[in-house]
Amino acid sequence: MPNQTALQPSESKPANKPLFVEAEKLLDQMRELSQSIGRRAYEFFETRGREFGHEMEDWFRAESELLRRVPVAISETDKQLTVRAEVPGFKAEEIKISVEPRRLVISGKSETTKEEKTEQTVYNERRSNHFCRALELAAAIDPAQTTATLKDGLLEVSLPKATVKEAAQVAVKAG
Repeated sequence: MPNQTALQPSESKPANKPLFVEAEKLLDQMRELSQSIGRRAYEFFETRGREFGHEMEDWFRAESELLRRVPVAISETDKQLTVRAEVPGFKAEEIKISVEPRRLVISGKSETTKEEKTEQTVYNERRSNHFCRALELAAAIDPAQTTATLKDGLLEVSLPKATVKEAAQVAVKAG
């Protein structure tokens, strides 16, 4: 993708800094997630006896099982955009961010496993949390200057606006 900037984390990345990645990696993750939702929606369709007319209901039900809703707030000043996303339960290393001049993609994935053993039974539960938000930005930003922090379940992404070059007059010469 032209105009795409991937921000590389430093080796000594603080624990509350999410990972910046290339947009293509997140788009691949979004594609896989969409396929998972489609498979789950098809399972609902089959369970209902392959009855047509409930495709959207099946899709939304599958989506609600597999994806977590992440509310965001976007604020703007003369110099920057700030995006705040509520992501309680996620650690910084489980969150990935991709920044382009007019787009921000935030994705997260965490998995937990719980296993209980008794004399006769084994109980194993696995929970997976996913979220993915792609936001079109109201102003062109400078991807290389973007920063993100995670504190108390609130992800804050600061997106400095790109400097606007002033128009220049061009003299026309007779040729």
